Amino acid sequence: MARKEHIVKYTDEELTNLVKKEGTLSNWEKAASMTKAEIEASVASDSDEAEMVMDWDNTTVELPQPKTVLNMRIDKDVLDFFRKTGKGYQSRINAILRSYVERREHQHHEKG
Repeated sequence: MARKEHIVKYTDEELTNLVKKEGTLSNWEKAASMTKAEIEASVASDSDEAEMVMDWDNTTVELPQPKTVLNMRIDKDVLDFFRKTGKGYQSRINAILRSYVERREHQHHEKG
């Protein structure tokens, strides 16, 4: 299946020259002068961040485990949803499945 994306790659030097020539839409001076509260308020009002809720109290850092190749059937709309999220969608599917397994195991241990 061919992708319909148009990806352009630049070197660091090319990007630096583009910024010098065309400028940037970012206002780095304004960003640098913002307080932590202003930054948090700006992020909170960003519609792209609306559904992102991080529970840092339950965050863990783990080394990646070896993966197993799997050929499975999955609903097309579910796969399309994850593919639309971009590169790494298979890892996101794995993370969601892992979260489900861990919660079920936790529930099982609470009952047992």
